[in-house]
Amino acid sequence: MADYRILLEGLEVVMGLGIHAEERAARQRVVLNVAMDCSYAAVPEDRIDAVVDYDFLREGILRLTGSRHFELQETLCEAVAALAFADPAVVRVTVRSMKPDIYPDARIGCEIVRTR
Repeated sequence: MADYRILLEGLEVVMGLGIHAEERAARQRVVLNVAMDCSYAAVPEDRIDAVVDYDFLREGILRLTGSRHFELQETLCEAVAALAFADPAVVRVTVRSMKPDIYPDARIGCEIVRTR
């Protein structure tokens, strides 16, 4: 077995997220970090079709966050994890979302870890 962790870090999106009136009235910045643990039968060849292509995840997140308003960061994280699991080589995924602009002195976020 050959195991790798593919990282998508600091993806900043502007989206609808939150339960408060001010969050519903305007979209806000959200920063997403995703770690996909991938397992292959052997060390992959030096070809993109031999590994998990992270483009699918980034593009899927952009479509997802532009398609609807999410009430909770937990729900957003679960939806991103489901996207990652679309590739059967992904055996574990960690998703972190951060809302950097809610408080002047702190960021607020959620992190989940899911295993297939």
